[in-house]
Amino acid sequence: MAPRNALSATLLTLACLLTPCATLTTWATHTLTDTPRYVDTMAPLATNPAIREAVADAVQDEVVQTLSPQPAATTTDNPLTPFIKDAVRSFTRTPAFRTAWTATNEAVHDALLRALHTDTPGPVTIDLAPVTAQVRARLTADHMPYAHRIPVEHTEVAVVPEAEVAGLRRGFHMLDAAAFWLPLAAVVLAVTGTAVAACRRRALTATGLGTALGGALLAVAVAVGRRLTLADLPDRIHRPAAAAVYDALTATLRTASWLLLALGLTVALASWLTGRREPPPSTTASAAPSRQPPATLPRP
Repeated sequence: MAPRNALSATLLTLACLLTPCATLTTWATHTLTDTPRYVDTMAPLATNPAIREAVADAVQDEVVQTLSPQPAATTTDNPLTPFIKDAVRSFTRTPAFRTAWTATNEAVHDALLRALHTDTPGPVTIDLAPVTAQVRARLTADHMPYAHRIPVEHTEVAVVPEAEVAGLRRGFHMLDAAAFWLPLAAVVLAVTGTAVAACRRRALTATGLGTALGGALLAVAVAVGRRLTLADLPDRIHRPAAAAVYDALTATLRTASWLLLALGLTVALASWLTGRREPPPSTTASAAPSRQPPATLPRP
């Protein structure tokens, strides 16, 4: 009985450890690599104040450096900065900005997927012409003066340097393989561990508690990853905007972690209650029949 319990405990422990890892890889593969789902996740951020402020600051710096005949020490030293920033901030509140935001995210995601699935050398680049065309069409529909004169030029912008593409591609292939094998291994280990257990009800209770613990650890990992990610960002990155992007991308993962916690606790509680309702084993003692003294007939 002891070897069976030890084997069952080992298998169930491995299954519970693999469950949060399998959830993480499945989320990364089927959520981050699906362009429509990614675009739908990022689209609401166009109305986020932190995102609009970060875009306004980036565009303002680029426009000021382009228009200034002599580069200033900082963009705030240029007298054009307040006017340009007000104009850019006004643009970020228009439907045209939301169109540009969605088109840019879709173009970047498509370029990354092409780089991950092919072995084409070189950096990951996007062509801004389709984005510019969509913005021009939106501004023209809004009757913006001279919007139809906006030139649509093919401009290649690098989003991932060439030196990082190979490592990114290897990591993606490993993640894709893990997203298939880790969930399968977790299910097989959990079923096998429960089957070989001497008391399957207790094994099912332990599996539920382990799954709940894995879900809680995954939720903690997402929170810790958020703090570490924002702490490692360079100073030029707008941290509130980065936090908004991180929260949007990991919303599904956080939901999955809480579902694991709830599912594990439900299974453990149901298994425990089922065990309490079972009738106790009958302890019928086989007692030897007592011999009755032979009946004597009354004497006449």
